[in-house]
Amino acid sequence: MRTDMYELTMLRAALADGTAERRCRFEVFTRRLPSWRRYGVLAGTGRFLEQLAAFRFSSAELGFLLERGIVDEPTAAYLENYRFNGTISGLAEGEVYFPGTPLLSVVGTFAEAVVLETLVLSVLNFDSAVAAAASRMTSAAGTRPCLDMGARRTHEDAALAAARAAVVGGFTGTSNLAAGALWEIPTIGTAAHAFTLLHDNEEQAFASQVAAFGPGTTLLVDTYDIPLGVRRAIEVAGSELGAVRIDSGDLGILAREVRAQLDAAGATETKITVTSDLDEYAIASLSSAPVDSFGVGTRLVTGSGAPTCSMVYKLAAREAADGSMVPVAKASAGKPSVGGFKRLFREVDDQGRASADLVAIGDEASVASFVPSQPARDLTVTYVRDGEIDESHLGAGGLRRAAEHHRSARDELPLTALRLSSGEPALPVRTATL
Repeated sequence: MRTDMYELTMLRAALADGTAERRCRFEVFTRRLPSWRRYGVLAGTGRFLEQLAAFRFSSAELGFLLERGIVDEPTAAYLENYRFNGTISGLAEGEVYFPGTPLLSVVGTFAEAVVLETLVLSVLNFDSAVAAAASRMTSAAGTRPCLDMGARRTHEDAALAAARAAVVGGFTGTSNLAAGALWEIPTIGTAAHAFTLLHDNEEQAFASQVAAFGPGTTLLVDTYDIPLGVRRAIEVAGSELGAVRIDSGDLGILAREVRAQLDAAGATETKITVTSDLDEYAIASLSSAPVDSFGVGTRLVTGSGAPTCSMVYKLAAREAADGSMVPVAKASAGKPSVGGFKRLFREVDDQGRASADLVAIGDEASVASFVPSQPARDLTVTYVRDGEIDESHLGAGGLRRAAEHHRSARDELPLTALRLSSGEPALPVRTATL
């Protein structure tokens, strides 16, 4: 039911005119990247598959649709027994992508594929936006971990999705307990300023936290005066203090001052973590600062300026009266699409560095048998075959697989892809019409 009404009205009309059972290929793509990004990151396919497995209409929901006149009895009967029995393929989760390339294809009858549009796009658009932001942040951070602290900055369901997508983009932990439980993401968090303010003084708050969690905990030192807070933290926890967190001020200057203070007190192993409205630019500006980890909230869960990827779900081929598959495409001004079956390859140079993306376009048989003329990696992964979901993409295992894939895919890109300044997409896209 978290879908757009026009999917069900199209289904109703197609069932009535006899076109609902025509075999169709829908595909997901985006026409552009944000001007300040050189690549996108596909994320959310594992989460989409988890929802696809439970994509059903209850009797109460069908009653609502009938009462509102959105569906008629034949449409309700179809939806009562709805199961997706087609094939879904596309880029591996975590793969980088560029404008105009096919990201996901859904092949099945019109009836079973059209009703998935909102589910596909709502998951992929949000998750991919967060993963792209996370990828730029982790790239800027280098080997220093980035941690998701965005649950309080977005819708409660979006917080779960964002935590998962952040891991695809390279984050190593989340403050969100539900996300940690669902996908086995390490969870992080100790105390907010409220805990310090609860106590009569800062020393009591620090002593309480150390008593509960040991000296390896992280103490928040900027509630009052940072140098004094650091001194009190060391007095309470000793040189075994795990970390201090700074959540305000000029983080670069403060990190250097705190590092010097910790080292002078013998707490040379104590880490420094920083928070406070970070994004990829702020993280990059701290590249030479003695910061050990970054906690990111608002800018992560809002896609760091690009909260959606503008992905669309368009019909690219459909069954003709004679049973053959024919390409179909929009010719709308400014919003054209390209018909036909497609397959995406990534060309690589002699050093194994990605040099271009190649889209093969043609009929189903020619695309399936196409072999590029130069070294290239086939980017197509099959997620669902004849209605059967490949469960290796689900759950915690699927998330780990996606994060690993993203690391390798990003490492394959030219170094210009990692620039934070505006510019063209990192790879050109070529087409081969078969």
